[in-house]
Amino acid sequence: MSEVLAKYLPEHAVLPCFELIKINSVHLKIVNERQTRHGDYRKGISGKHEVTVNANLNKYRFLITLVHEIAHLVAFEKFGKHIKPHGVEWKMTFQRLMVPFIRPEIFPHSVLPLVANHFRNPTASSDTDAKLAFALKQFDERKVDIHFVHEVPSGSFFRIKNGRVFQKKGLRVKRYECIEVKTGRTFLFNANAEVEIIPG
Repeated sequence: MSEVLAKYLPEHAVLPCFELIKINSVHLKIVNERQTRHGDYRKGISGKHEVTVNANLNKYRFLITLVHEIAHLVAFEKFGKHIKPHGVEWKMTFQRLMVPFIRPEIFPHSVLPLVANHFRNPTASSDTDAKLAFALKQFDERKVDIHFVHEVPSGSFFRIKNGRVFQKKGLRVKRYECIEVKTGRTFLFNANAEVEIIPG
């Protein structure tokens, strides 16, 4: 298992993650990309703790996702199955499990302070923390034609993964106001949303 983990995790995170998996009797599955989630946890019918993590994640996001899902398991086991999935008990558990990983041997200096800050009050998804999400995306294997919304020139058109086309308008507080071409409806995009720019 540790040889498999070594392909997906920062070097100094492999053994501590392996220990977390062993201690909590986790059945880990590394799966193909899912658009809607990076990972999930469920207790199987047999009582087995099943955690899945997307194989396409960069090693830092893979680590955060793996610990996120194990935190669900630990929180449910400790506090009972009626707690909110991303409630106070889960947050405390996630923080506690992540602390040993928030070190310069594991996270690069460009990401470490953002990770430390995020884990003061972790959210259901690190994607909602725009600064952290953007910093983590710098380590993704990016396709040549993929850009972030903040890189799209104002007034230009772009396409999202499901094929819908938008025109970028302006910045509204922290998110970008964009008009869907087909419907004329206004949508707000995070600065780090991945899009394909349509040449003018």
